[in-house]
Amino acid sequence: MIDGGEAIRKLALNVVRYTGLAPLAKPFVGGIGAILMLHRVTATPEKPDSVNRHLNIAPEFLDAVIADMKANGYAFVTLDEAIERIKAGGKGGQFAAITADDAYRDNMTEALPVLEKHGAPVTIYVAPGLINGAADLWWEAVEDIVNARDQLTLPTPQGRMKIDCSTPGKKLQAIARLQAYLTLEVREEDQRAVLRELARSNGIELDGPLQSTLMNWDEIRTIAGHPLVTIGAHTVNHRNLKRLPEIDARHEVDDVRRILQAELGEVPRHFAYPYGYASAVGSREVGLVRDAGYASAVTTRHGVLRAEHANFLQALPRISVNGRYQSVAHIRTMLSGVTTPLANAGKMVVTI
Repeated sequence: MIDGGEAIRKLALNVVRYTGLAPLAKPFVGGIGAILMLHRVTATPEKPDSVNRHLNIAPEFLDAVIADMKANGYAFVTLDEAIERIKAGGKGGQFAAITADDAYRDNMTEALPVLEKHGAPVTIYVAPGLINGAADLWWEAVEDIVNARDQLTLPTPQGRMKIDCSTPGKKLQAIARLQAYLTLEVREEDQRAVLRELARSNGIELDGPLQSTLMNWDEIRTIAGHPLVTIGAHTVNHRNLKRLPEIDARHEVDDVRRILQAELGEVPRHFAYPYGYASAVGSREVGLVRDAGYASAVTTRHGVLRAEHANFLQALPRISVNGRYQSVAHIRTMLSGVTTPLANAGKMVVTI
């Protein structure tokens, strides 16, 4: 099912594409490069019709995107080199850095062979709590809980609420309701306990398959030694920093460096904000990351890179390469820079 927002975004991309505006505008608004954002990369997703399927792309599509970008003059570089190129104002030609959030196992088994084929580096952002099992892939868990029942009981401060999950349409509504409940109504610190109680009270077991979608520490250590791979930090527990008290947000930003150094023997230089949108990242969060000493930090705000980003290295935008837009033409349009102001109320230099 395509939601209304997705349909509007695709319509805008197609209008820009078919009017020929993108290639004409690229020399003026295309910026100096881009940071690409991936999550899952697999040809065989466990739940191909999942509400979270937008997080996945096929390896063949990743291959096609990289090949097309290389043919159009992009050099694929490490994030360290990308930062140096930003500081130099983009001298040396257009460049791209690839990033992947959450350390999904298919990044190693299916994405890495594509990256090796092209010699394209990648930075993989790790949240230790997700790897240890101390934090949950709650967006996957919510879907599994809803799909397992025709009716759920949601305990809220106002009392127990019945949620109808009896039809595909009702399940989509239920997933949206639970996502809003966990991310807007429940304190960030309480999210896991509330999710676990929701699962328990409805007879759902959360451990097991959800955790197996991520790499374990041995696999992360192995991939960290690959010449194309850099490991970055993604907070300790993949929490929305803006919803946390400052002391807890600082813990998430600072302690992840210590944990990753203990596990991998190296202090991470690069950071990705969980969620990364406006309600998850503000000036306080950027300040915490800067104070912690990270060389860069990326959001999920849509945009190409510009020379002005040298002053905003802890608030860099990315181009999401995701399941909604598995079209090389769509990625070309995004890289043209035309969609950057369209997605950001006219802003060309996108930060927070």
